[in-house]
Amino acid sequence: MAIQNTENYTEDEIRLGRIAKALGHPARIAILRHLASINTCCFSEISEELPIAASTVSQHLSELKDAGLIQGSIESPKVKYCINIDNWNLAKKLFGEFLNMRIEKSTTISMKN
Repeated sequence: MAIQNTENYTEDEIRLGRIAKALGHPARIAILRHLASINTCCFSEISEELPIAASTVSQHLSELKDAGLIQGSIESPKVKYCINIDNWNLAKKLFGEFLNMRIEKSTTISMKN
C-alpha cells in the first residue's frame, strides 16, 4: 500500500518506510544476503538460491529495486544484480537513527482480554 498523502512526513520517514516495506519478506532478506556475499549475479543464479517460483523471485527483485536497495545492469542476454551501496548505506543510517532514538519513558502495559 502506497502512502497517499506524504506532506506530513519527512523525506527520511518516507524513505525509511519504503525500505522497511521492501525488507518485509524473508525471500527479500535472502536475496540481499546472497547479493551481499558476492559481487554481482544474474537472475538465474538468484532464482536457483531460493525455493520459490522464478516469477515470484522477479517480483521480489522488483520490490528491492523500487526501494533502491539493489540495482541491475543489462549485459545481454542477462540482467546482473548487485546491492546499491549508496542506498544500502543510507538505509543503515536511517535505521540506525530510528532505532537509536531516545524513548522518554518505558512502561510495561498488560494486555489482558
